[in-house]
Amino acid sequence: MPEKKGFASAAEPFVCGGSAATFASIIIHPMDLAKVRMQLYGALNPGKPVPGFASILSSLVKNDGIGSIYKGVDAAIGRQLVYGTARIGLHRFISDKMVEYNDGKPINFGMKTLSGMASGSIAVCIGTPFDIALVRLQSDSMAPVDERKNYKNVFDALTRTVKEEGVGALYKGLAPNILRGMSMNVGMMACYDQAKEVVATLLGDPMTNGPGLPTQVGASCVAGFTAALFSMPFDLIKSRLMAQKPDPVTGKLQYGGVVDCTVQIFKKEGPAGFFAGFSAYYGRCAPHAMIILLSIESITKGYRNLFGLN
Repeated sequence: MPEKKGFASAAEPFVCGGSAATFASIIIHPMDLAKVRMQLYGALNPGKPVPGFASILSSLVKNDGIGSIYKGVDAAIGRQLVYGTARIGLHRFISDKMVEYNDGKPINFGMKTLSGMASGSIAVCIGTPFDIALVRLQSDSMAPVDERKNYKNVFDALTRTVKEEGVGALYKGLAPNILRGMSMNVGMMACYDQAKEVVATLLGDPMTNGPGLPTQVGASCVAGFTAALFSMPFDLIKSRLMAQKPDPVTGKLQYGGVVDCTVQIFKKEGPAGFFAGFSAYYGRCAPHAMIILLSIESITKGYRNLFGLN
């Protein structure tokens, strides 16, 4: 029994974090789909105004049916089972170890930031192939009819990408994705941990048995905003690099890499181009972060009760 409890305790942040991330991803998938399409619209339709996410979703439902707004949800689930589990679980594991080395005292924001950056970058390296599949599934119908891949599902997208472009294609956009993962984890996890302490102090919440609901809501609102603000430019660059495919005539890619993509966006779309689709991104990112952060507390309590870890 002690060995079982020891394993359950070690697995707790990963199981609870992955469960919360997957749950949140399913709920906000339509907004994520709209976000990706808004980010790619500028590259496919230069000079034209980017439509809002409500317009994009209504157009999808009208043209392809209600099921179209959940296109690529299998890739989203696969991504969160890998990426979400790793980034949340590793952050909790690393930050808990930091507290131990700090003689059980709360760690400062700088240490929380380091934990968020480390766990975010590691998780991205593990989950990027699923991210590639997700972006391609979501953006394929935007391409001209004769250039569409018509992927059947996440596994079809993964296998065909490797077959047609090589294994390296599964890690296209890795650099901006790492930057996005680091900024997202700092904005979401590190800022949540810090905001939780501040909000608890303001509300007089002792957090004896964990943070109260008002503390959770207040801290998750802050974390949702900072996660979106910190990661938006990197997310846009990542989406552009991951969605690009070789020109059918020349075989060349539109962007030569992170720097070239950044320069082209700045020249053609201006500084505001890095925040194209921010309404959809915030509408996706903030609720996603809040759902994860609110649900993970409840999931963790249930997990601890189940395995007698309280």
